[in-house]
Amino acid sequence: MVRILEDAQLSEQLDAARAVAWVREAVVAAHDGRLVAPPRVDATLGGGVLRYTAGELVGEWFGYRSYDTIVGGEQVVVVHRADDGRVAGIAVGSELGPRRTGAIGAVAVDALAPAAAATLGLVGTGRQAWTQAWAIASVRELAQVRVHGRDTVRRAAFVARLRSELGVAAVAAESVRAAVDGTDLVVLATASPTPVLEPGWVAPGAFVSTLGPKQVGRHEFGLDLVDAAALVVSDSPAQLRAYDPPGILAGTPHLDRVVHLGSVLGQRPAASDGITVFLSVGLAGTEAYLLARLLGVGGPDRRISHSQAT
Repeated sequence: MVRILEDAQLSEQLDAARAVAWVREAVVAAHDGRLVAPPRVDATLGGGVLRYTAGELVGEWFGYRSYDTIVGGEQVVVVHRADDGRVAGIAVGSELGPRRTGAIGAVAVDALAPAAAATLGLVGTGRQAWTQAWAIASVRELAQVRVHGRDTVRRAAFVARLRSELGVAAVAAESVRAAVDGTDLVVLATASPTPVLEPGWVAPGAFVSTLGPKQVGRHEFGLDLVDAAALVVSDSPAQLRAYDPPGILAGTPHLDRVVHLGSVLGQRPAASDGITVFLSVGLAGTEAYLLARLLGVGGPDRRISHSQAT
């Protein structure tokens, strides 16, 4: 019998600690070549596209997520058993994608940000911004979260939710600069087609993650941010190269600077006054990986070292 999980069940079963631990496994597996995670593909339809991100944990399962840009309908994640192709389970709804994106961000924070990082400047008040805070709070003890969003009502509600559900000291910021100035961690989670951040607002040695648009002609940060970075990391350099329209780094020397997140797990970079920029693009196969783990299908390779898997 195929198991079907909807948002209420996912919300109950997939807490931040589990999501981060399992996504960390997936990132390591992708870097090692055990998780096959090609760039996403689109099926163009009359009103938009049906988008697929597929993955395979070699010898254990294969699966995909599909979602549309037509009406923004429910997403579907499907996992098949590798031995006979039977469907092991399906997730339907809108919770799994944002939770895995939040977990990817937290894995990057844990690998790349200072161990004592305690302040977060969060730009954006949507679902992706929420799951970033939700996941990051599981890997860092946040003393303060400063939140900026253009809508003051949504901003106030977001701050109240951070306080009540995550128990963190959250405050509303009147501008992007006020949100990020001097913080250890910066997360951009906007839909802005133009840069919202100036590098001079970012503290020396800070970690900056960008989730929003990062393509030529539409990007929430500018190349000046990457110019200022001592280290540039992504969960999928292959996806960065496959963007259409091209990614903002296309045709620049910066594209060759990007390193895979899996290559730095367990090898924390030396302290530096230079900032670290994490380009979150959504490693394919990670939604299926989380669903497979919830279903009890497959698991981490036992050859992974303790420092990588914990």
